[in-house]
Amino acid sequence: MTTHGQSGERKDQLWLVRHGETEWSKSGRHTSRTDLPLTAEGERVAASLKERLAGHEFDLVLTSPRQRARRTAELAGFPDAVVDEDLVEWDYGDYEGITTAEIRKTVPGWTVWDDPVPNGETPAQVAARLDRVIARIAAVDGDVLVFGHSHALRGLTARWLELDVTEGRHFVLDTATISTLGWERGSPAIHHWNC
Repeated sequence: MTTHGQSGERKDQLWLVRHGETEWSKSGRHTSRTDLPLTAEGERVAASLKERLAGHEFDLVLTSPRQRARRTAELAGFPDAVVDEDLVEWDYGDYEGITTAEIRKTVPGWTVWDDPVPNGETPAQVAARLDRVIARIAAVDGDVLVFGHSHALRGLTARWLELDVTEGRHFVLDTATISTLGWERGSPAIHHWNC
């Protein structure tokens, strides 16, 4: 990304959209590989993103391969979003379909950011693939729009800000929200979050 204003300041932006509501996101169940559809409410809210994104031109639109992200992209007006396998959600392994409260019954204080995920991904594995996404975005001369998932987009934000992927813990991200990352005086920055 090399778009600059008159001052030489980078002006390109990375727009992030978390997918619409699914039955599992509604109930707080960890969802990575399970390919769930949007709920009726998830579809309605995802469709409302179309007006909010209209009028903005993107040089690249990416989506996770999961149907909840692809359908959100379609309803938001981007049916031709390019699938990027690296945008899948953090692989929760044995914790797939389980809530944090249930996990904490056997592993007190557990979080995906700090604790092992049996048969799932490590923070280093997640960071490696999100760094590939950032490299792909960096090769684009203009704004990029990404449709994805909560923990993966939070980790992507941390990596954008040149932080450890686990610092994604600080960025709460609701379903069907828009966030914008960019630059402030040459440093990567958050412009809008969870809108």
